[in-house]
Order: sequence, then structure tokens, then C-alpha cells
Amino acid sequence: MSLESRTLSEVNVGDALPELAIPLTTSLIVSGAIASRDFTPVHHDKAAAQASGVPDVFMNILTTNGLVGRYVTDWAGPNAKIRNVQIKLGTPNTAGDTMTFNGSVTSKQDDEVTVELAGKNAWGDHVTASVRVALPQ
Repeated sequence: MSLESRTLSEVNVGDALPELAIPLTTSLIVSGAIASRDFTPVHHDKAAAQASGVPDVFMNILTTNGLVGRYVTDWAGPNAKIRNVQIKLGTPNTAGDTMTFNGSVTSKQDDEVTVELAGKNAWGDHVTASVRVALPQ
């Protein structure tokens, strides 16, 4: 994580964000579900997840959304403000895999930039997102 915020003047369309790999542990998946009060069994019970057709517990959407925000704010810095997040889910994030984020700046106007990103696991895109973030001048 950056200790200083990026400024609008130092960011350009086409800038790539650094890759971020997140190990998908059972603890991360279960704790994310519990923290967001999502007690759906597929997020904490391996047998229930397997009965739904996946090999292990899988991440809920609120944890995914939080990780998307983390990815962008780790790059942008502590004075950045997320203004809008649009996500689309794809393949499930299951325990034992790794999700790797990549993204880039796709627009810059007024006091904000838009970052388009993808979080991929072994099956493909778990999440694609567009995040508008305001940066300090």
C-alpha cells in the first residue's frame, strides 16, 4: 500500500496498476462472509458448496467488492476517494486458489480517474470492474 496518495497530475490514461495476487484461503472466504453477515452455507460449509457443484467454499460478492476496493485504494493511496464501483461476477473464487488483479486507468476527467480491472483465478475472470476514484490535485 502506498503511504502517499497519487495526485491527478501524475496519473495518465493507460497507466497500469501493479498486479496483486491474493491467496484464497478458507479463512479469508469464511471471515469475509461472516463479517458481511452472509451466513449462506456455501460460504462456510464445504459439503454445501460441493452440493452446489463447486469443489470448496466460495467467496461472497461483498468480500469480492471489498477486495476490488482494496486493490484500487492500495494503488491510489489514503487520500483517494472511491466514487463508484461497478462489478460483474464470473467464475467462483474457491478456497485453495489464487485471485490475481490487474487493471489500468481508462479515463481521466475533472478530479477523477476510472480504473478498469479484472480479478482472475484458475477458472478465468472471477470479477471485472470499473472503479471511479477521485484523486487529490
